[in-house]
Amino acid sequence: MLFLNTALQGITDEGFVSGISAIAAALAMLPGVSVSLGQGKIGAEAVAAVGRQPQAKSEILQTMIVGQGITETAAIYGMVVAFVLIFFG
Repeated sequence: MLFLNTALQGITDEGFVSGISAIAAALAMLPGVSVSLGQGKIGAEAVAAVGRQPQAKSEILQTMIVGQGITETAAIYGMVVAFVLIFFG
């Protein structure tokens, strides 16, 4: 307990907020992992669909690109939140 009290005495309020902001920014970037997995799944399903129905290739690819664009917004929002936390937190 003495070590904890000694360690906490050296932390300023500004340093604490900066450290917590860095941790929160790292957590805000976690959606990027699931976005990459989701986009890979979308691409794989589109390739499988084109393999089953080659005549519908243009419609499948159009739907795939819209789906990937919508999925990418989650990663962009997470990145914006992380930048705000790092630079303005």
